[in-house]
Amino acid sequence: MKYVVVLIDGAADDKIEELEDKTPLMSAYMPTIRNLEKKAQIGTVKTVPDGMTPGSDIANLSVMGYDPKIYHTGRSPLEALSVGVNMKADDIAIRMNLVTLSEEENFDDKKMIDYSGGEISTEESTELVNALIEGFKEDKDYSIYHGVSYRHVFIWHEGSLSINLIPPHNITGEKIFKYLPEGDNSDYFIEFIKKGYSILKDHPINKKRITEGKNPANSPWLWGEGKKPLLDKFEDLNNLKGGVISAVDLIRGIGKGAGMDVINVTGATGTIHTNFKGKGEAAVEALNNGLDYMYIHLEATDECGHQGDIKGKVKSLELIDEYIIKKLVNEVVGDFRMLVVPDHRTPLKTRKHDSVPVPYMLYDSTKDFGMGLVYNEEAALTGIFIDSGIKLHNLLIEKKAQ
Repeated sequence: MKYVVVLIDGAADDKIEELEDKTPLMSAYMPTIRNLEKKAQIGTVKTVPDGMTPGSDIANLSVMGYDPKIYHTGRSPLEALSVGVNMKADDIAIRMNLVTLSEEENFDDKKMIDYSGGEISTEESTELVNALIEGFKEDKDYSIYHGVSYRHVFIWHEGSLSINLIPPHNITGEKIFKYLPEGDNSDYFIEFIKKGYSILKDHPINKKRITEGKNPANSPWLWGEGKKPLLDKFEDLNNLKGGVISAVDLIRGIGKGAGMDVINVTGATGTIHTNFKGKGEAAVEALNNGLDYMYIHLEATDECGHQGDIKGKVKSLELIDEYIIKKLVNEVVGDFRMLVVPDHRTPLKTRKHDSVPVPYMLYDSTKDFGMGLVYNEEAALTGIFIDSGIKLHNLLIEKKAQ
């Protein structure tokens, strides 16, 4: 038996007027899912434990079978793993976004325009990060590392977790002065952002982006702090050889830390412009050539949710159905079980993550669960409720609770 997770990041939503009082999951044309749901188990799952922040780090650890209350040490340390940072025990890893701030002269009057710097490409962001590295080369207590697109890593050596750093995607359109760093080292972090803005705002990359009608990635923004992670090996815990496909350093870092095969796909971006076809092909190839378990993470729906992009979120679901799920169903050799699930909700109205349970669909090529439900947020409420992502993971791989 093969086991597959199709993790559609942030896909679950509320009904919205623009979709004729439907959610994106209700509105999207997904013929493969509509066919599978006839025999599938459908319900809702609580992926974020009470008291924990509804982020992709917490929720994806949970769905992959790792209790975040045990294994979670912060988001950015997992991203640091992915880009090859060898963290020391007293290092603090921090996510460094390249963002778009408004252009008011008074820094405190600036607003967060775009948490992704206009979905800047990795090639462009590499030049901007190099400019930051050069600008801060005298600061020996800190190091900066390149990531993918707008997502990069900042390491505070001999650092502290007594800090409060706010995710930029939670403050879109708001003045930043209320959300600047607080706590230990906050004066330095604020100056880092201010100096970083002065370095990036007139950079040739950003001047070019502005002439092209794109948002400039004109400032760094720090958030997602944490200590060096320690994950048990996935194969040791589950007796399955596992793999991960994702464009996102966070998920790739979880896979790397768990000793899973982290599969690179050319053109994977984490946006609606990602290489969906290539991800589907890579997953099938890996499953048909030795892997027992594949975790396919699709970020586009979450990005569209944060940006309030209704059409993009619907289109992303349709592309996932066509190029990922259909490919798996038609070409995985032998029996398989497939879980389709978001990690959390990213409603288009709020543009923020929340902890509301999300709908899941479990398909088994060897059986009919006989539920007769459709896969969407409303219908799933009448199905089975699972109170943790770990239990959902165990259900997928038919693992008895320890």
